[in-house]
Amino acid sequence: MTFGAKSTTDEVLEGVDLSGKRILVTGVSAGLGVETARTLAAHGATVVGAARDLAKAEAATQQVRAGAAHGGSLELVELDLANLASVRRCADALVAAGKPFDAIIANAGVMATPFGHTSDGFETQFGTNHLGHFVLVNRLAALLPAGGRVVELSSSGHRFSDVNLEDPGFEHTEYSPFAAYGRSKTANILFAVEFDRRHKARGVRATAVHPGGIQTELGRHMTPESVQAMIDSITAAAKASGSEASFEWKTAPQGAATSVWAGFVAPADAVGGRYCEDCHVAEVTDGDDLLRAGVRPYALDAEHAKALWAKSEAMVGEAF
Repeated sequence: MTFGAKSTTDEVLEGVDLSGKRILVTGVSAGLGVETARTLAAHGATVVGAARDLAKAEAATQQVRAGAAHGGSLELVELDLANLASVRRCADALVAAGKPFDAIIANAGVMATPFGHTSDGFETQFGTNHLGHFVLVNRLAALLPAGGRVVELSSSGHRFSDVNLEDPGFEHTEYSPFAAYGRSKTANILFAVEFDRRHKARGVRATAVHPGGIQTELGRHMTPESVQAMIDSITAAAKASGSEASFEWKTAPQGAATSVWAGFVAPADAVGGRYCEDCHVAEVTDGDDLLRAGVRPYALDAEHAKALWAKSEAMVGEAF
C-alpha cells in the first residue's frame, strides 16, 4: 500500500493490531499529540500520554478514551520539557515502573516563540524541542526492547537554519524566531540520526518526521499576518521554480499519519536514521524552494550529529 500527503492516521493503520503495544506520546494536550494518541488507542495500544498541563490534557483526551478499542487505553503523566527537573522526574518514574515501551513518539514542541529561556537557562525553542526530548528519550532508552522505535517530530522548518554549536543560545547571534525554530528542528533530525546509530545494533531504530503544515496550537505565537506572509513566501517560491503547487493545510489526521507510518508500518531499515514526510522517506536536497519536499544534507550529517550529541550532553550535564 502506498500512502501520501493526504493519507490519514486511520488509513495508514488500517488492519494494524497494536494490542499489547505500549507507546509513549509527548504533547497530548492538543493537536497532533491528541490525534496520535487517539488512533493508537483505537488500534489497541496502551498509550502513555505526557503533557505539561494535566487538566488540559485530561479534557483534550476524552475522545482518546472514548475511541479506545481492542484493549487500548490511555494514561497521563506530567512532563514539562522546558524544565529538566520535570523531565527527569517523569523519566525516573517510568523507569521505576519498569514497563517497556515499544515506541516513543516525541511529538511535543513550541514554534516561533519570542526570545526567552527555559527554567534551565536554555533558549526556549532549542531547550524545549531538542534538549528536553534529548534527556527524556535517552533516560528511557533502556525501556525500548529490540524492535522498538523512536519517532522525533521535526519539520520542513529545519531548512530555515542549521544548528549553531558555537552559539546555541543566541548570545552572540541576533535572535530570529524562525531561525531558532529551524535550529531546534534540525537538532531533532540530528538526534534521531545519532540515536539510531547508537542503538540499531540491538534492534532499536530512530527516525525524524515532518507532519506537514497543520493549524494547531503550535502556531499560537504567530499573528494571522505572519502566517499569511509565510504562506505567500512559500507560494511565491513555488511559482519562481515553475511549480503550480500551492500551499495546503493538512488536517490533524493527515498530519499525524507520517508519525504512525514511521513508527508502526514502514520497514525499520527504511526509516532508521532518516527523515520522513508525507508517509515516505524524504530525498536529500539542497534546493531553496520552501515548498519543495526534501531534507537538507546538514540535518543528516553523521559527524554533525555526533557533535550535537556531545554539545547536548555538556549543556544538560549528563552523559548517555
